[in-house]
Amino acid sequence: MLLGGAAALSVAPLRGAWALDSNHAHALIDTALGEVYGVINSGKPTAQMYRDFESIFVRYADVDVIARSALGPAARQADPAALSAYTQAFQGYIGRKYGKRFREFIGSKIEVTGARPLKSFYAVTSVAYLNGRAPMEVEWHVSDKSGRDRFFNIIIEGVNMLASERAEISAMLTARRGDLAALTADLQAAG
Repeated sequence: MLLGGAAALSVAPLRGAWALDSNHAHALIDTALGEVYGVINSGKPTAQMYRDFESIFVRYADVDVIARSALGPAARQADPAALSAYTQAFQGYIGRKYGKRFREFIGSKIEVTGARPLKSFYAVTSVAYLNGRAPMEVEWHVSDKSGRDRFFNIIIEGVNMLASERAEISAMLTARRGDLAALTADLQAAG
């Protein structure tokens, strides 16, 4: 299944006018999860795993959309250099934050169960089988609006990652009195 996903992704940039479909959305998540489990089971030091998780996030997530959405209205007012620095810090923050959570997945698995169109994107459904816990539903939202197939949200047991990050980043920005540079500096160490 992972080889099929990798093959589908390898032709994704070549498919040009072909629109994102259920198979491509399914393959994207299959391939990303395969890489995540490769890191989880690698035995690498924690700091290296976090860098690897960040790299996977950059390859398969629409980082710009997620970062801007998390920042909210301040993203529209930020100058391009400040927004770029924030986005870079945000992706590292996400790699560390969710990398810590992925350690819970050692010895477990996530099985992609399907994909369906939903509004202007695709919802890819999966089930996480964690050791000693009941299976959890995980839904990935995948779009090609940025020109490449990327996920832009994850819903874990009804908890919306994008909404959670928006609330957290908003609170952090408010605590820094709207200072985007201060938020960026703090995100570089947070997670």
